[in-house]
Amino acid sequence: MTEKPISNALRALAKLREMIFAGDLPAGSNHLETELAAQLNMSRTPVREALLMLEGQGLLELQPRKGVRILPISPRDMADIYDVLTELESLSAEQAAKAGHSDSALALLEAAIDDMDKAIAAGDLDAWSEADDRFHKELVQLGGNGRVKAIVDMMSDQVRRARAITLALRPLPTKSNDDHRKVFQAIKDGQANMARDTHRAHRCHAKEIIVGVLEKHRLRFI
Repeated sequence: MTEKPISNALRALAKLREMIFAGDLPAGSNHLETELAAQLNMSRTPVREALLMLEGQGLLELQPRKGVRILPISPRDMADIYDVLTELESLSAEQAAKAGHSDSALALLEAAIDDMDKAIAAGDLDAWSEADDRFHKELVQLGGNGRVKAIVDMMSDQVRRARAITLALRPLPTKSNDDHRKVFQAIKDGQANMARDTHRAHRCHAKEIIVGVLEKHRLRFI
């Protein structure tokens, strides 16, 4: 079967997300749709569609007659987001353990952890971050709840923005790797309570670290 070509709106979405995370579109900055369309060398229609999707993900705000404002995140915002993600991802871990997934079904989750270990050994924090994203995305997928997945997808972008700017300011995330492997083992062994509680403790610890770094360094511009 021939793969469908990616639409211009999705291309614009991917590029604008990349520009936000890279800081090319800094938080708090304002932009006109025509300006963004020119930067992407696209017409305004697909760019407008992409901006609407990004607004739904909480990355920007469309202001009538004023264009686009890239939204900042405060430490309080991040604490609230982590509280929601903690509960939803912990539920996913519990449900994944109850599902009795096969080893092959858990292969992507285990591969993400292996890649995180390799990244730490190589001192490659960008690779670690990418593998960490894959772990959490696959965990929610294994939980099997589509509504949980939709909410987590929307909020995960905010966590990714915060982590991008705080990762170099926090301790090396070796504990995170250990936590992920414990969650994986609990899911593999069908220990639902262990999977849920271990993941909840992991997310609570991550919240303390990231919010603490944001507050310490007064980082409200991500």
